[in-house]
Amino acid sequence: MTARVGRPLPRAFYLAPVLEIAPSLLGAVVDHGGVRLRITEVEAYDGANDPASHAYRGPTARNDVMFGPPGHAYVYFTYGMHYCVNVVCGPPGTPAAVLLRAGEVVAGRDIAESRRPRSSARDLSRGPARLTQALGIDRRQNGLDVTTLASPLVVRRGLAVAPELIRTGPRIGISTAVAWPWRFWIDGERSVSSYRAHTARRR
Repeated sequence: MTARVGRPLPRAFYLAPVLEIAPSLLGAVVDHGGVRLRITEVEAYDGANDPASHAYRGPTARNDVMFGPPGHAYVYFTYGMHYCVNVVCGPPGTPAAVLLRAGEVVAGRDIAESRRPRSSARDLSRGPARLTQALGIDRRQNGLDVTTLASPLVVRRGLAVAPELIRTGPRIGISTAVAWPWRFWIDGERSVSSYRAHTARRR
């Protein structure tokens, strides 16, 4: 579908509780590296209140962006091969964040496909690692302000999603607080992840 692209979401948008911000990001458009992507799936992480959050045990060199002002990108490396991008929420010092899990490429498809040349159309930006690959995001974008057009990474207003189309359920790929229904997605979108319960990886 074609997404309406508006102005960047303002910093004040990210000051609400993370469980309000996360579903409100559905339908917003991420703009980076010549690609625009409409967000179809997100997960909320609530800092010290959430044992699945990277910030649960306090600040580290890895997660320090989460403790700063809202409206900034928190990008981390995982499983020794993938990057994931989050948007920081809440006042400084309250390290909540929303993980961008999946989306639909609405502009720059040829660029996204060049970054993921072996991907099917369905899987082009389905899942947080594929999303960052399609957008060309890595640790160099960690800490960028997503609320201004002066930034190379921007989250813009899109078409609002009707409340009856928003679904919620368990987060994916975590080993604690697994039953909490803090994943939100747009019903019927083919880019949304298939839910699989967490299984421990063999070391």
